[in-house]
Amino acid sequence: MLQWWANLKQRCQTCSRVTLGAGLVLVTVLIGGLLLAAGAAGLAWTNTQEFCTGCHEMRDNVGAEFKGTIHDVNRSGVRAACSDCHVPREPVPMLMRKVAASFEVWGHLTGKLDTKEKFEKHRYGLAKNVWTTMIRNDSHECRNCHKADSMSSELQSEKARARHTKARAEGTTCIMCHFRIAPNEPDGPGSQEGELAR
Repeated sequence: MLQWWANLKQRCQTCSRVTLGAGLVLVTVLIGGLLLAAGAAGLAWTNTQEFCTGCHEMRDNVGAEFKGTIHDVNRSGVRAACSDCHVPREPVPMLMRKVAASFEVWGHLTGKLDTKEKFEKHRYGLAKNVWTTMIRNDSHECRNCHKADSMSSELQSEKARARHTKARAEGTTCIMCHFRIAPNEPDGPGSQEGELAR
């Protein structure tokens, strides 16, 4: 190894500054490209269902409740993963969510949610955090897949059509009505509708 370094130093002493500069730029671009590819691969991996349900807190609680819901199994075969509802797709908001999620790992490492009882104890607060975020961003993650202008009112029931019309008129966001999709609604100090009205 030392011989390799000595040979490189000797060769560099006889190179022109242009050659050294070009070599340095090339090495920098290669290292930057590798780091960028590794970062993108890491972000993609942390958006998989397998990653999200990799710890037993998620797999045995909300992951188990997700199974069989309309977002898991449906007539169209389109399956939503945890990240589709809980991670923004845009780069900056996604990175901000990933940083926030890294702090949530602390709960896993300290055993804050490591039993069903502990999870249920904190469930309402966890759900309220998600509801608050979704209200603040106008259910943005829902709208990544569910586009209002692509919804066919003819294919909706009369009741659904009336509710969507009223929601649009009142500026109601998706999560204010569609919060029971998955996971299950937690018990808490008040109903979810009451919490969202505040």
